[in-house]
Amino acid sequence: MVGRYKVITLCGSTRFKEHFLEAQKRLTLEGNIVISVGLFGHSGDNEVWTEGTKEMLDDMHKRKIDMADEIFVINPGGYIGSSTRSEIEYALAHGKRVNYLENL
Repeated sequence: MVGRYKVITLCGSTRFKEHFLEAQKRLTLEGNIVISVGLFGHSGDNEVWTEGTKEMLDDMHKRKIDMADEIFVINPGGYIGSSTRSEIEYALAHGKRVNYLENL
């Protein structure tokens, strides 16, 4: 398959690292360009918690949403934290489609 590929940014709590990796693999094999998080702060990447880094990464993730056609929310058990909720609201405000791992 060659052509225009949809760009999808993954959103969700970084405590769900394995779910992120599974979704990235599946969506890529379905023919999408997948943008994910750079670090998994809630799964051991402690650099996230150094001064100013979390704020930078949060802002960067909004730019990743800007680049995407849609977002895919990693929400096992229906869990959506405040940061992810903010990203969903941002995506919707910018006309992005929102899909979920688990439908609400």
